Amino acid sequence: MALVPEDRRQQGLVMESSIERNATATRRWPLSRLGLLSSRAERASAREWGARLQLKAGAFTDAVATLSGGNQQKVVLAKWLSTEPRVLFVDEPTRGIDVGTKAEVHRLLSTLAGQGLAIVMVSSELPEVLGMADRVLVMHEGRLTAELDRDEADEESVMYAATGQRPSEAA
Repeated sequence: MALVPEDRRQQGLVMESSIERNATATRRWPLSRLGLLSSRAERASAREWGARLQLKAGAFTDAVATLSGGNQQKVVLAKWLSTEPRVLFVDEPTRGIDVGTKAEVHRLLSTLAGQGLAIVMVSSELPEVLGMADRVLVMHEGRLTAELDRDEADEESVMYAATGQRPSEAA
């Protein structure tokens, strides 16, 4: 299992560290030989994941803080996807990134789900949830109030469940 946290700057990255160091932080042991981290293996892994996720960066030795928010999010995704998880939790995966990168992240998550990766996404953006989810779980005041399949989830049904109301109570 892997978690892409909501706050990439505070919880997902070491901002002063390099792009390659952040991208490989979860894979230290596999990139080591006789207990010593191979900088060549670290660099190759970071570049491979950078290419896969279309990371736009100058030098991979630059601090991750020099990247745009969307590219920082791609580094966090690379860090966790490189561990080959069976379940990926993504918390607000597109918060604070531009529209183009948001679409790239959505495409990536859809592709991964199509390849069999189980993805649990938490998002406060209703259009994102409705566009991405196969199943929507709605909570109100810490309690599960609805479980909706893709074909029955729409703005109205989700909003009723999120406010703890039934359609007949709203009038």
